[in-house]
Amino acid sequence: MMLIGRWRQPCCNASFLCSLGNFVEHLPLPTSLSVRPTRIQGKSVSAVVIRSSSYFEALNSRQQDQIRLYVDTLLQWNQKMNLTAVTSVDEVMERHVEDSLALIPPINHSYSSNCSGSVDSLSVVDVGTGPGLPGLILAAACPGWKVTLMESMKKRCDFLEHAVDITGLSNVQVVRGRAENLGQDVSFREEFDVAVARAVAEMRILVEYCLPLVRVGGLFVAAKGHNPEEEVKSAERSMQLMGGSLLQLHPVKSHSPHGQRTAIICLKGRHTPKKYPREPGTPAKSPV
Repeated sequence: MMLIGRWRQPCCNASFLCSLGNFVEHLPLPTSLSVRPTRIQGKSVSAVVIRSSSYFEALNSRQQDQIRLYVDTLLQWNQKMNLTAVTSVDEVMERHVEDSLALIPPINHSYSSNCSGSVDSLSVVDVGTGPGLPGLILAAACPGWKVTLMESMKKRCDFLEHAVDITGLSNVQVVRGRAENLGQDVSFREEFDVAVARAVAEMRILVEYCLPLVRVGGLFVAAKGHNPEEEVKSAERSMQLMGGSLLQLHPVKSHSPHGQRTAIICLKGRHTPKKYPREPGTPAKSPV
């Protein structure tokens, strides 16, 4: 395991997005986008002009600029390494940024209703973050959250550290390592209020990756497709073994082909048995 990033002193208003969960869940998604050039701190970025209401529109100007910088950086690096199959600014905004922001309302609602502590200052781990989705977007939108981006591949971690630096995000750390190892590390095991995962693995595997990292009384949130019921049903035993239980399936508006995704929300009610997670590779080869 390698800790690449370190916490910096927050420089943004940490309370702005605390109310986003109540505000944006009622907003329609954008119907059209266009791109025009702009500059921030001497850097050229592709500014996306959103002509109708979106989650992105609810952010303040600094947060929007941070996300635009991230999108530009993602697409630049994507030319030399495989970070995303999406290759245009508009598509990244629609399919990645909006989908990531759409997780905030169900996280806020579920945490406020079922967990102790303030939703304004969550510790969040994004397991298998890849190019920083959804974790880096959540960090920009919710500067009061401390977000850990967990990724096993060094090249992706190099990108993530660069993206954190260029956007000026002060509430992000990048950790290189496998979830199976970090889940057994006392520095990370049962240390987070919320674990999130998007496009990583099926639920039976994900719960073994993620629930050991969540504190008792915290949440695990998996971003899945529009019809995950069978996958969730097959993972019920795995959830129970890891100390969790299904809290709800929360429909999320999306630019996916079906126009909807689902946030699968699990509540951690008991400590995860020490033997979980198992050795690297075992959860994927032999899901419990």
